[in-house]
Amino acid sequence: MSVTKQSDQDDRNHTMWMQRALELADKAAEQGEVPVGAIVVRDGEVLGQGWNQMIGSNDPTAHAEIVAMRSAAAKTENYRLPGATLYVTLEPCTMCAGAMIHARIKRLVFAASEPKAGVICSRCSLLDEPWYNHKLAWQGGVLGEESSEKLQAFFKARRK
Repeated sequence: MSVTKQSDQDDRNHTMWMQRALELADKAAEQGEVPVGAIVVRDGEVLGQGWNQMIGSNDPTAHAEIVAMRSAAAKTENYRLPGATLYVTLEPCTMCAGAMIHARIKRLVFAASEPKAGVICSRCSLLDEPWYNHKLAWQGGVLGEESSEKLQAFFKARRK
């Protein structure tokens, strides 16, 4: 279920948290990783954060979202994260969407869409499928242009 228009305050908060996620994406790029950053927030408190770390950690599951949720789960000492919002700079893949469902994330806010592997609205609408026992709201496009530019610059430099 996509998120309907929220208040201006919600929009400002989403922009503020996404800006922080974009800063985390810069850390990924500095480490030679695809620049994706994520942050888990509940009641205005950062529970966890992460950036892509697959190459450096030799871990195919170390996507920014997974790293951020692991950090949040460790901080809260609970693998469930009810009431939390996950902000990520790129539309999630199948693995990350599934992990959000299992973690009981309340809301997903992402920046850029991912036409090749995004499963929130680009390739399919995985979170909207009726068979899951947990539903989370989602919203895309928050600072999407900034995130897209960061990704495009990374891949352009990599091709040189």
